[in-house]
Amino acid sequence: MSIPVVEQFTAEKLVTLKDVSWEQFKGIEAQLKDNRNVRLSYLSGILEIMAPIGEKHEKVKRTFGYLLEAYMKYKGIRFYGRGGFTLEEPGYASGTPDESYSIGTEKEVPDIVIEVIVSSGTINRTDLYKPKKVPEVWFWKSYEIKIFRLTEDGEYQEVKRSGFFPDLDPALLLQYIAMPDQYDAIAEFEQVIRNQLV
Repeated sequence: MSIPVVEQFTAEKLVTLKDVSWEQFKGIEAQLKDNRNVRLSYLSGILEIMAPIGEKHEKVKRTFGYLLEAYMKYKGIRFYGRGGFTLEEPGYASGTPDESYSIGTEKEVPDIVIEVIVSSGTINRTDLYKPKKVPEVWFWKSYEIKIFRLTEDGEYQEVKRSGFFPDLDPALLLQYIAMPDQYDAIAEFEQVIRNQLV
């Protein structure tokens, strides 16, 4: 059975397929399990195949994580880095964030997932995490940070600041993510956080 291609962005390394069954998705996933350069996302019959491992993607991802961890460390917030592991609702959704964190205690489902979007696909990324009820989904895209918080009715709503870090201005993170030298960015950010605590 052939699967029709909806969109293909060769330069951005993104392919979107539609009408893919869960069984077909799991078969493709098994074939690509050893390829760390490919990331699969599946939502209700739509499969995105991305090769996000580019220099820009990796630099933003690592810097974002370092900054957030520095903030939590200096604020005395207990956190557990979960990295990028697949969150799956069998038969319906499967997604792998770039980074994820449990706040306060280790949990099966992380409190925060972070996605660095360089190439946009057709899947609404918040829908991937809705079945697992991830409290917050953070996106870096086009030099912006957007935070979506899960509401009591099970939908994601964009918020200005994280419910976990109400004192952290996302614009401050953006300023340091944009710095060309990662080491200097982390060092300067840590100094700013220390000064806020004095």
